[in-house]
Amino acid sequence: MCRVLAYIGPEIPIESLLLEPENSLVNQSLDPELYPRLHLAGWGFAVWSDHLLKPKEPFLYHRPMAAFHDNNAQGIIPSLQGTTLLAHIRAADYTSFNVLADENCHPFAFDETPWIIAQNGALPNWRLLQRELLQHCQDRYLEQMRGTTDTEFLYVLLLSLLSGDSDDDIKKGFEKLLQVILQAMKKLDLVELTKLKIALVAANRIIGVNYGFGHQGETDPAGDWQDLRESGLKSDDYALSMLLEPMYLLIGKNFQDHANSYEVDACPVDEATSAIFSSEPLTDDRDEWLNIEFGEIVALERTGEKISKTVSKLNLSSISV
Repeated sequence: MCRVLAYIGPEIPIESLLLEPENSLVNQSLDPELYPRLHLAGWGFAVWSDHLLKPKEPFLYHRPMAAFHDNNAQGIIPSLQGTTLLAHIRAADYTSFNVLADENCHPFAFDETPWIIAQNGALPNWRLLQRELLQHCQDRYLEQMRGTTDTEFLYVLLLSLLSGDSDDDIKKGFEKLLQVILQAMKKLDLVELTKLKIALVAANRIIGVNYGFGHQGETDPAGDWQDLRESGLKSDDYALSMLLEPMYLLIGKNFQDHANSYEVDACPVDEATSAIFSSEPLTDDRDEWLNIEFGEIVALERTGEKISKTVSKLNLSSISV
């Protein structure tokens, strides 16, 4: 599975997020704890900083190669710092169908929106589903699509469905996104397990979503993801475990004081100054991490020096196939 890491907090060197920790995002591409394969299909990041010449726009970096083998990383990353970061390691089967190119590396960023996107997931048969889904897509986003990935198409579709940028607008947009996908799959007889674990990020904001549906289109599939993970790698149960696995959230303060690690000082939420949303827990003390369970959405925002957090259930009960 892909790896995702998003950060908001005080401006810090981004090498402390991407390179320095023993289990840094770059190292996860070589030795991911919760996935048995190397990540060879590329990687990228976006960072906002008050010290950039265009502080209101993210600095974007993409490289279509294994992150652990990227000889540019050590030269570029130590020169950057930021208050908001979204980084992604792409996992894809090494076949002729998966194109390794800058245009296919997350995060994706379009004009006319504050949001960028990365995900750990997949929309099966998305090219065929376009027959039904394109009617929901706005031209201003479609014409910016450059790559050949399902995530970039999902980005087009989501942006087209949003009615605004408030937390409630975003929540309703994600609910509508799953609804139109399920409707299209049902109409074309293409219902298949769909995992959508998405980080939608703007300056000083993170929206983290963990949802999708099971093999029969059910939006509330049953099972314990850890037990299901014991099945064979190619089995339906293993795929279901990947769907049901949580995403993870760490909030606290004084992150900058814990060199070469993802540690923070634990504190009440109303005292927190930084937050990390990620694909897996990144510290040894897993009790510090809040699980974002399947079917949940978390909204994080940095205002001044403080972080606000809202976790809620997505309303999916009315859209099952």
